[in-house]
Amino acid sequence: DSLEAMPHGLFQKMLAAKNYQSGLATMRQVEFALFDMLLHSQTDNALEPLALLADIRKDTAVLPVPAYSRTPHSFSHIFAGGYAAGYYSYKWAEVLSADCYAAFEEVAPQGEEALKAIGKRYLEEILQRGGSRPAIDSFAAFRGRAPQIDALMRHSAMNS
Repeated sequence: DSLEAMPHGLFQKMLAAKNYQSGLATMRQVEFALFDMLLHSQTDNALEPLALLADIRKDTAVLPVPAYSRTPHSFSHIFAGGYAAGYYSYKWAEVLSADCYAAFEEVAPQGEEALKAIGKRYLEEILQRGGSRPAIDSFAAFRGRAPQIDALMRHSAMNS
């Protein structure tokens, strides 16, 4: 049996399906993260969560939300899931992941030896270090710089 390469047209269709509405999904994550952060940083006991979320949606919502929506009532991540003021970490993890992957993309044209070298650096600076130092320091040791959003934007087809 011989393997055939996937037709380029089919690959492009699959890529478009993967990235369909990625901007909308990103804004929804931003909405959730802002709501979580602002809600958990409030000291006002009279805070109205629905009013806070409505305020946030003025800047983040791409599509109108029905008046009957009660998103906070079922947002268990930030109330029962241990994410209090930490929901932003979902998107932050995507930034870090895409930026790390981009390191491999950048050296791929140089061949197998370059890929092995970047893989070794990833192993040594991130995986083997584990929690022995702050994760941001491990990232900077691997990439040689602070995280950048460019790769996530490109991988999500939001860079144009």
